[in-house]
Amino acid sequence: MTTQRRTDKVIIANCSGFFGDRLSAAKEMVTGGPIDFLTGDYLAELTMAILFRSKMKDPNGGYVPTFLRQMEQVMGECMDRKIRIVSNAGGLNPKGLAAELQKIADTLGLKPRIAYIEGDDLMPRLAELQAAGEPFTHLDKGIPLTASKAVTISANAYLGCWGIVKALAEGADIVVGGRIADASVVVGPAAFWFGWKQDDWDRIAGASTAGHIIECGAQATGGNFSFIREVPDFRRVGFPLAEIHDDGSFVITKHPGTGGLVSVDTVKAQLLYEISEPRYLTPDAVARFDTIGIFQEGPDRVGVSGVRGEPPTPTAKVCINTMAGYRNSMTVILTGLDIEDKARILEEALFDAIGGRDQFQVCEVQLIRSDKEDPATNEEAFAYLRITVLDSDQKKVDRLSSRVVELALANIPGFTGTAPPAKGSPAIVYWPALISARHITQKVVVEGSEFTVASVQPTGDMPVVEPAQVEIPAVPAGPTVRVPFGRLFATRSGDKGGNANLGVWARTPEAYAFLREFLDTPRLKELLRDLRPFQIDRYELPNLLAVNFYIHGILGEGAAASLRMDPQAKTLGEYLRARVVEVPESILPR
Repeated sequence: MTTQRRTDKVIIANCSGFFGDRLSAAKEMVTGGPIDFLTGDYLAELTMAILFRSKMKDPNGGYVPTFLRQMEQVMGECMDRKIRIVSNAGGLNPKGLAAELQKIADTLGLKPRIAYIEGDDLMPRLAELQAAGEPFTHLDKGIPLTASKAVTISANAYLGCWGIVKALAEGADIVVGGRIADASVVVGPAAFWFGWKQDDWDRIAGASTAGHIIECGAQATGGNFSFIREVPDFRRVGFPLAEIHDDGSFVITKHPGTGGLVSVDTVKAQLLYEISEPRYLTPDAVARFDTIGIFQEGPDRVGVSGVRGEPPTPTAKVCINTMAGYRNSMTVILTGLDIEDKARILEEALFDAIGGRDQFQVCEVQLIRSDKEDPATNEEAFAYLRITVLDSDQKKVDRLSSRVVELALANIPGFTGTAPPAKGSPAIVYWPALISARHITQKVVVEGSEFTVASVQPTGDMPVVEPAQVEIPAVPAGPTVRVPFGRLFATRSGDKGGNANLGVWARTPEAYAFLREFLDTPRLKELLRDLRPFQIDRYELPNLLAVNFYIHGILGEGAAASLRMDPQAKTLGEYLRARVVEVPESILPR
């Protein structure tokens, strides 16, 4: 069976939102209905750290191994149906992944043209680039990489879509790269399909928005959605498709017969995930999220149009990981009465036995009060004391576990832990930085032929883009009632290096009028008191009936080294939704 190339739209499917996503998704997307491209995003900041560890064990590794298993399942059918595959699963070794794909093709008796894209790995050039005036200044700390006491282990620039476009133009059936930006995996196929130019900013911004929506897989189709009762079925939630048109507008949908839901709100949830200001930066264009128009086109079909674009910035983002030492953590259950006294006694005894807390580079103790008065079950009497240390001396870090265990029969009543003792694990610290895009050149290799693709540089006059004009009614007056915040408002939160975002949106203009006035930064810190130490930026997106908060430093040194129990800030939004607030009765759902 072959597919006739259409000109009205291109259908781009996603089969992965992270390394570890549903293995069967690739086959489901290929067999579930018509598609033109199968894409997958496998690389988060945390994933690059994981792949580094795998490459340390095997120098030929460093790519996403599960991608190979998916390709074994779908390569033949993709060839038969002329479905092309584009992914950043190459991680730290796209050439190695391409070689393994060729082995699979040979075994299956297939002859796909396989391309790989390099140019993102800056490690071999790090000293040269620093000497040329690139300081790799930490975006949050404002200090150059040379000031870091840690060892740099990886440095990868975010690549744009034009290497993908070149590979597809050279006839590639499968394109794999390293740190290709999440959205660019989708923009590349669309730009190739329609023959867009590099300065088609609005079209590219539209496709970038589509890429951002489908890049995290089922998060756009009901996964992690606040209003869980609206999702008909969470079994086999369908992965998303983007039907992109030549003008950059698109429809988000999923294959028929799959679980989940595609609604304006599930799409908004993903739009508000892991963003900061309304100007969404990619290597290909700046997508203005404050211009997005979004509407329900039909069952499980959401249309998006009107996205305006600007040229990309003259700098490229670089994901640097450094080895800061080792970390270890132990959690002890505290039960029943005198919880704070028990925590103090255990903490004093532990640090006396281990030689003091000041010996560690980082030491944090968290008392988590989940206990209830007059508990109805054993578990309702539990609180938790979590002790975490980080240091360059692994032996020192390893001792934490054994010293905690030694207190088991000589400390507080009811002493018990949540896990057996373990040795310290590597503490990989994320170091976000920028580099001049002129230093970044993509190398595209298609069956032995090499091509170079320079980064897009802004030229000419900058387009003037104004936010969408939205009429918002007056804040509703009248009687008020106390309800959980989440009965009216949806949220989505996530990590951005050491920072986190918390997007909040309303479902009616009247509810948004209340939200915009009620939920300012001081009120957010009042509701979520553990956010008080952090600088928070607040942005309004009236076109989405949303506000977005960007919380600086809450995750410390990034997900791989964060000391929080939720190192990726996934729970922050639901934490806010659980708070009880006073709202106008008139905005309650009928």
